[in-house]
Amino acid sequence: MKKALAALLFCFVPSSAGFPQIDVQVTATAIPIDPADPAHRQFGRLRYLAGWQLDSRQRDFGGYSALWVKGDRFMALADNGHYLRFRMTKPGVIEQPRFSELPAFPAYEGHKGDRDSESMTVGPNGDIWVGFEYRNAILRYAPDLTMLHSLAWPPAMKKWSLNSGAEAMVRLEGGRFVIFSEGNAVAPHVHDSLMFPGDPTSTRNTPFHFGYRPPRGYAPTDAAQLPDGNIIVLHRRFGIWDGFSAALAIVDPADIKPGATVEGEHIAELRPPLNIDNMEGISVVQEGGKTMLWLISDDNQVPVERTLLLKFELEGVKK
Repeated sequence: MKKALAALLFCFVPSSAGFPQIDVQVTATAIPIDPADPAHRQFGRLRYLAGWQLDSRQRDFGGYSALWVKGDRFMALADNGHYLRFRMTKPGVIEQPRFSELPAFPAYEGHKGDRDSESMTVGPNGDIWVGFEYRNAILRYAPDLTMLHSLAWPPAMKKWSLNSGAEAMVRLEGGRFVIFSEGNAVAPHVHDSLMFPGDPTSTRNTPFHFGYRPPRGYAPTDAAQLPDGNIIVLHRRFGIWDGFSAALAIVDPADIKPGATVEGEHIAELRPPLNIDNMEGISVVQEGGKTMLWLISDDNQVPVERTLLLKFELEGVKK
């Protein structure tokens, strides 16, 4: 049935669905990272450069779980298959915002889980891979997101939790893919993770399992590759009394081997009362020979949470 569905999708996938764009605005309000001390900008190897709270009256705004940045172009993917594209040619000025929807999903049974898009990575030719929880699927789209190229339900992900599956995914230079599960433990505080030798939507690319041990109390939410080839992993923690915290760690891909347990270098932690929310998306860019990290939060489209877009310089990255 899955093969039949895939064949049908290739034949009948519609173009990316649009949303009403008349008078669509996204505003960006500058925020300090430390409200009590705006001059406080250093956190481990991170130096805070700028940040904004994003807001919009567009009904589909928010819920962003993955982020891609290239130059002044941004794309934020929400956990319901919707996405926002915009340009930021000047700090804090959002231009040309466009809301749209992915052209195809792992299933069409009418459930939110049919389109629970949680992770995203972009290839050198612009192809976009998206990881879906609940259905534990990976879909590859055309660069303009108007067509589905391929899809798979990897058997290695079949038993992953419905709501804690492919939370973080990164394509490495050379074509390998790493996928971190959010909540599938293979040992205490060790998350089941996968290394694919190539495109995970191709059945010939069989992955191997390894374990990932995040900073204590945290779960991985996104990942990206640094200019030196290492992987930077974003993590989230939630506490009833102190709310959301974020942590970042760097993993050497050379340590990822079948059956190994990998623990990255913990480089920074961002905790309340800092301006932090449910940080779920990360993107890496180069500016003037420096490595920049962009982080975005998932507000779950509820009033008590916020969509924050934060920019840091990552210090000490070898070129």
